[in-house]
Amino acid sequence: MAILNIRIIGDPVLRTVADPVTEFGPELAKLVADMTETMEDVEGAGLAAPQVGVSQRVFTYRIGGVEGHIINPVLENSEDFQPHEVEGCLSIPGLGFPVRRHRHTRVTGVDLHGNPISIEGEGMLARCFQHETDHLDGILFTDRLDGEDRKSALRAIRNASYGAVTEQTTAKRAKTVGSSFGGPGVGAGPFGNSQ
Repeated sequence: MAILNIRIIGDPVLRTVADPVTEFGPELAKLVADMTETMEDVEGAGLAAPQVGVSQRVFTYRIGGVEGHIINPVLENSEDFQPHEVEGCLSIPGLGFPVRRHRHTRVTGVDLHGNPISIEGEGMLARCFQHETDHLDGILFTDRLDGEDRKSALRAIRNASYGAVTEQTTAKRAKTVGSSFGGPGVGAGPFGNSQ
């Protein structure tokens, strides 16, 4: 397994709709294992494949003792909403804003062997499923913000000092990034940690 480099806002892969997974085998198993290890290394709640530069519909999650992965996820959301909670994102380090999310989510998909999966969640688990699936559709949590929160987030991202925050985050994470051969990793910069 290897800890992968997490892409930071500005990387085009984060704005690209990910492709469905059609091939199941050792490469997919390695991707899921590496994503899980990377998510745990940065203490994230979830991680989507585009965040590590892979444009495939895969995400990993770990919320309140519930953990796993979903491939080719499809969400069924309740019509009602949960109270706004502050969300952060490993691809937008240092920023957190309250985001409106559906109260309950049922996610269906498959595991790394192609076996069907169906999981239901509320609260943070539902929030994580929605956040990670957004990543697979090229949507960042800042796209879900309205009014002053949206203006503040965009202003912070444009702010010259935000570049310093992303550089610090990338440098800190680079200390643990490595290839599966044990050497140092190479790459650009930093989902789903709810601050």
